Amino acid sequence: MSVRRPLNSSVCCVFLVIWIFFNCFPGFVLTAVVTLDSIKIYRTHEWLSAKPTVYFKCKGEKETILPDVKEKNTEYAFKGEESWQPLTEFSGTKCKRCGFYEKDTLKSDDVFDEWEFCPSDFTADEGKYTRKMEKEFDATFLCPTCESRTSESGMHIGRKKMHVAAIILISVLASTVTIIGLIAAYKYWQKRKRLQDQARFLKLFEEGDDIEDELGLGTVI
Repeated sequence: MSVRRPLNSSVCCVFLVIWIFFNCFPGFVLTAVVTLDSIKIYRTHEWLSAKPTVYFKCKGEKETILPDVKEKNTEYAFKGEESWQPLTEFSGTKCKRCGFYEKDTLKSDDVFDEWEFCPSDFTADEGKYTRKMEKEFDATFLCPTCESRTSESGMHIGRKKMHVAAIILISVLASTVTIIGLIAAYKYWQKRKRLQDQARFLKLFEEGDDIEDELGLGTVI
């Protein structure tokens, strides 16, 4: 008969830290995957090769060659399960500089188009975004989680603004209460000082009367 042992406290702490990290910083852990849904090129730039080598690349990332795209004016559709997918991933709401290119044997690679690729671009149904470049290509990207990520970012910004507004309101209220408290303390100090001065003044008169009585200088009737 096996006996269940309670989890070690350190293991519990690790799970707690992971849970807090996932809940507080989801953008740093969860990524939004972008795949190519379809593409159609209208021209090629390489004169020496009959079959172009088209690829997609974001700045700072490795290139993704599209092995099936070989003919112009032909639409290619994909399932998102190809070996070269996904094209890229978004780990937050920040945009990337991406584009479609064609390899060139004699000079630098030719550019179909370069643009700022953002999670907020995916606003259509099913998380799709279509990019069109006249006389170059039409491409449709798929990112089902990008739209929800953008909404979460908007909610986060809204909460952040409310948090800042609450801090400002609390600061103003605290400053007002402090100023009122200082004014009240100053007035109380003034009142107390007046009472002390009056008491000191009356005491001087009483001491003066006592001296006159001792010297017999009182009023003689």
